[in-house]
Amino acid sequence: MSIVALIDHAVLQPTQTDDDLHEACRLCMEVGVASVCVKPSMVPLAAELLAGSKVVPSTVIGFPHGGTTTGAKVCETEIAVVQGAREVDMVVNIGRALAGDWQFVGDDIRAVVEVATANGAITKVIFECGLLPNDDVKRRLCELSEAAGAAFVKTSTGFGMVKGEGGGMVATGATEHDIRLMRTACSPAVQVKASGGIRSFADAQKFVALGATRLGTSATASIAAGERGEAAQSGGAY
Repeated sequence: MSIVALIDHAVLQPTQTDDDLHEACRLCMEVGVASVCVKPSMVPLAAELLAGSKVVPSTVIGFPHGGTTTGAKVCETEIAVVQGAREVDMVVNIGRALAGDWQFVGDDIRAVVEVATANGAITKVIFECGLLPNDDVKRRLCELSEAAGAAFVKTSTGFGMVKGEGGGMVATGATEHDIRLMRTACSPAVQVKASGGIRSFADAQKFVALGATRLGTSATASIAAGERGEAAQSGGAY
């Protein structure tokens, strides 16, 4: 399968406008990605622009920090799927996961999965692996996501930040270690999405070889050029 066909093209930057979405949808229909992942307010326009194509509209829930209430996540999901989103990428409640409040975390995931499924959409669960302290937490999130009926587990929002060695903030994203771990921690019924820092065809190939079956990126043009054997274009930030 084409690696480009595994891409969820991200239109998630706060500054991106409807004009950016028009351009993104034209590109994505041309190269044949899996979905265009947009801010919730953009779902109706994305659904309109992608109508009749094989590319589906997707969106994010509780993004990017995951700290909204379960009720808010459910309402956000319900609105998104009614407006045309066919896939939703929800952020777990990271603080509750760090506290080990697994009942809350599992119920939070399940509530979103249930409303998405009832409306014909699938759910991808974002862990924000770069903010998690150890592999045990990641494995537990895999278990809870699978038990809740999620279709995918996902590494990152692409917007997670940690303090670097020099004291500045550094973006986190997909790592080879996390893809391997998440693939082995889930049964074949759950797929793995790598996101954050995937900016080239070589990056994409690496994560697919490790078991990722979906890629979150805004560098679609660059990856598509690489797949065609052409010189890489400038990649996106997500």
